[in-house]
Amino acid sequence: MISYRSVTKRFADGTVAVRDFSLEVPRGSLTVLAGSSGCGKTTLMRMVNRMVDPTSGQVLVDGEDVAGRNPVALRRRIGYVMQNSGLLPHRTVAQNIATVPRLNGMDRRAARRRTGEMMDLVGLDAQLADRYPAQLSGGQQQRVGVARGLAADPDILLMDEPFGAVDPLVRSELQRQLRQLHGQIGTTILFVTHDMDEALALGDQIVLLRTGAQVDQQGTPRQFVAEPANDFVRTFLGLDRGQRTLHRERAADGSVVVVDAHGRPAGVLAEPGDQPEDQPDAGPHPGATAEAGPRPGSQDAPTA
Repeated sequence: MISYRSVTKRFADGTVAVRDFSLEVPRGSLTVLAGSSGCGKTTLMRMVNRMVDPTSGQVLVDGEDVAGRNPVALRRRIGYVMQNSGLLPHRTVAQNIATVPRLNGMDRRAARRRTGEMMDLVGLDAQLADRYPAQLSGGQQQRVGVARGLAADPDILLMDEPFGAVDPLVRSELQRQLRQLHGQIGTTILFVTHDMDEALALGDQIVLLRTGAQVDQQGTPRQFVAEPANDFVRTFLGLDRGQRTLHRERAADGSVVVVDAHGRPAGVLAEPGDQPEDQPDAGPHPGATAEAGPRPGSQDAPTA
């Protein structure tokens, strides 16, 4: 679906944002580009819709080099969701969502119908259609941004740290909805974040980058946690600080509580089949590793 082939980006001041980067993004996957600020992840994402052109190398979509495509026409076929939603403040929710379909020639009635479908898809009340962005909460604005990105039925959706500006509770709900939405529509999603918890929660595959878009590790969330490639990956994940090592402790009522390396409760141990409906039965959460046995000194630890 998306192929980066030996891509380099050198800006006019001599800064090399991306150096000889190659990657295959499978069709229908949710691929996360993760890394610290300035590592080149957003530059890479913007090459897909030609907001940035590489200095050398190729970016292909379905085997076609995007350098040969008209940038405007290309962008109308690729959804884009940015941080702070990027909504047009003088246009209503419905008008914002319908922007690209209308630019593509869809008539008003069909665009209005499509807007309703998109609002329903992302969980927005239809009564919000005639409100303006300033009249919405941060979470509602981001949902409108996602709806707008999907309104033209794109094969690819680019998401540039879309949930970074909302509070943790709203972010968690938006992430849950995105996982559920991706399972429904199967759109190829390229997602950029500096938050490794978010990457582990969302990604089918994760690509962790350092300066110059140099790849330190590429793999599934489970592979990152179980098989970190080097010290940089361990540090970025927090494994060197025991941040993702969980232990079991038995509470006074007999329930099993999961605690982190500092003894803080992280949740409860569920029985098989107790996961939420939108979560496939894929084993332990990819963002944490649990020891096979109890933590030394816990109430259910064996005594000498």
